[in-house]
Amino acid sequence: MSDPVLAQLAQVLEARKGADPEGSYVASLYDRGLDVILKKVGEEAAETLIAAKNGDPDPLIHELADLWFHTLVLLAHQGLGPERVLAELERRFGLSGLEEKARRGG
Repeated sequence: MSDPVLAQLAQVLEARKGADPEGSYVASLYDRGLDVILKKVGEEAAETLIAAKNGDPDPLIHELADLWFHTLVLLAHQGLGPERVLAELERRFGLSGLEEKARRGG
């Protein structure tokens, strides 16, 4: 993976799968299951939207970091990593958004 922060975070999230849920926030999310993780992603997405509407960049950056973090937790829970998302973004690079959407049938 080309981004060292994402690579390091992915390693930490993977390692937390074996951690004690009492001592690790991420382990507690894994322990409580997919529905809890999805709820957290949804909450962070909503908070990101609100921060964007408020126009202050600092809260927006904070909420986006939370959203990205929790989507990485979701990926790890599903046995995936950020490299798959980055590869998909790289694949799309140079395509028009309309062309990409048409290829997906949407």
